[in-house]
Parts: sequence; structure tokens; C-alpha cells
Amino acid sequence: MNDINQLQAELQGQSPRSILKAAFQRYENIAISFSGAEDVVLIEMAHRLTDNLKVFTIDTGRLHPETYEFLEQVRKHYDLDIEVLFPDSQEVQELVRDKGLFSFYEDGHSECCGIRKVNPLRKKLAQVDAWITGQRKDQSPGTRNDVPTVQLDSAFSTPAHPLVKFNPLANWSSQEVWDYIRISEAPYNKLHEKGFVSIGCQPCTRPVLPGQHEREGRWWWEEATKKECGLHADNLIASTQSH
Repeated sequence: MNDINQLQAELQGQSPRSILKAAFQRYENIAISFSGAEDVVLIEMAHRLTDNLKVFTIDTGRLHPETYEFLEQVRKHYDLDIEVLFPDSQEVQELVRDKGLFSFYEDGHSECCGIRKVNPLRKKLAQVDAWITGQRKDQSPGTRNDVPTVQLDSAFSTPAHPLVKFNPLANWSSQEVWDYIRISEAPYNKLHEKGFVSIGCQPCTRPVLPGQHEREGRWWWEEATKKECGLHADNLIASTQSH
């Protein structure tokens, strides 16, 4: 933990590119988690920094058609072997059999996200020493204010397998992300042209109106402090401790 604190102190205030460079220099068994605009920025930067670029994404089975098209576009654009993770079919079948296809509208999204996102992610993260995410502090006022550039992942570490998490874009704004996408001509999800900002599964994502915060388009029927799917559950822990 002392090593991580020292690394955090060294990387605090550094550019995303410098943070990525440090991550690749320090860890060989490291992967980028890919789903949205921020992650494309990371891939755009990373593919110039390393020949050992590993990228994975989670197919929940409930994504928008545009998202599948986006994934394929990124794969071809960067000539990447993107590892696609899938939920356990038995777990999904039992959930749908017992509660139907839209239970999350009635009892919250945590169970469905746990099966479709968190469980496959947990299996993947058990195979790496570190991972890289596109989290930003200003993405969610309720849960992401305290996102550091690097941390020991309290959600997915175990005593036998400490996991390090890098968040190179923690201090960037949405404006900076999109400026970079435009300048680099990186691919992006066409749903962004229809008012979608934060894009998740199709039943749980909708466009936001001008002036609305980007996370208001996710799980809009729930409280703002619950707008995490569990992939970054340590955000909720940090948020609870800071309030």
C-alpha cells in the first residue's frame, strides 16, 4: 500500500499520457477496460506507448445496436484484439426466469448489473495485476468526486491478489475528452449525436437534456448516489466515507 501511495503522490497532477506511460512501465500484466468515449481516449494514447496493449469489454447482452457497431469500429480502427467478456448464461437465465427482463425498474439495478457486469469483470480482474479505467471525477458528483489517478482497488483486490487501478483521466473534464477525440479523429459511439452522454445498457440509458448532468441519463429512476453499476464499487465506499 505504501508503494501505491508513493506512486499516487508521484502521478498526482501528471498528464493522462504520463500516467499511462508509468502504468505500462510498472506493470506488464495490465489491461484497459473499454466501453465509452473516455476509454477510446485511453486507447488512442496507449497504442502509441506500448506494443503490449490489452483491452477488454463487457457485453451484457443488453447493449444498444450503436454500441456494438462502436466496439467493432474501435477494433478495426486500432487493429486490436478486444477481449469480449460475457455473463454466465445460467445466472442470466435464472434472473430472467424468476423476475422477468425488467426487474431493475422495480427493485434497483444492482442485481442485474451484478450478474451481467460485475461477475464477468471479477473473473477477468483476477487474471491481471492492474487495470486502467476512464473514470473522471466530474462524471458523478455523488460518487466519483474522490477518484484518484492510481489506487489499490478495494472492490476487487483480495489478500492473495492485490489489484491496482489506474484512472488517468481522473482530472479531465468531459470537454477535454471530446476535444481530444475531435483532434485525434478517434471513433465514438453515434449515440452521442442523439443526446446520450453516459452510455450503458439500452433499458437503463437515456439522453439527457441541456443543463442536465451526464449521469442523469443512467438509472434515472434511482437516487443520484446509487448511479454506479458495481464496476467501480469502491467509489461508493469512498463517497460514503466522505459524507
